[in-house]
Amino acid sequence: MAAQLTGRKVAFLATDGVEEVELTAPWNALKAAGADVVLLSDKTGEIQAVNHREKGQRFPVDREVSNAQAQEFDALVLPGGVANPDKLRTNKDAVRFVREFMEADKPVAAVCHGPWLLVEADAVRGRTLTSWPSLQTDIKNAGGAWVDKQVQLDQKLLTSRKPDDLPAFCAQLVSLLANAIDERRLDKMVEQSFPASDPLPGPIALG
Repeated sequence: MAAQLTGRKVAFLATDGVEEVELTAPWNALKAAGADVVLLSDKTGEIQAVNHREKGQRFPVDREVSNAQAQEFDALVLPGGVANPDKLRTNKDAVRFVREFMEADKPVAAVCHGPWLLVEADAVRGRTLTSWPSLQTDIKNAGGAWVDKQVQLDQKLLTSRKPDDLPAFCAQLVSLLANAIDERRLDKMVEQSFPASDPLPGPIALG
């Protein structure tokens, strides 16, 4: 598994109040698969994670989301925790960043309360998601369909409900990114075999 995602760059978007295990579990799974992981936030310095209502570890921020573009990354992960996405969905740069990923049809994975950012970015219309149960009305009101499943995959949008679902979520996340990378490599091979600049063959002389 270690080489599956080598050379691929994955953005994590989080701020104070992120549920610690929902940040660390997918982070460690992607690193183990060879991905380059980057923590983006609405501020510099560090963010304070929580374990339910208790303070957890602090994590260093790599970059502010205001200075990031979706085109720099291969995928996006949105951890949960109640306060984390609730704060980020009021940040225009965070919402813009999420919307860019969805519009570019890149893999996006959100767990627990993370889909709040997808709702704010108007990115759930016509999609089927799962989440922490309290978000289901928000998702439905935004045009999405909500299901009570451990993991839900809708095209390249992966969602999950809670920390207990993280083993299945992380396994599906690594698989999703590996498959998306394979698709991209195939597209590149096709482009190289049939470059758009190739001249069309001229008329064939008969006789």
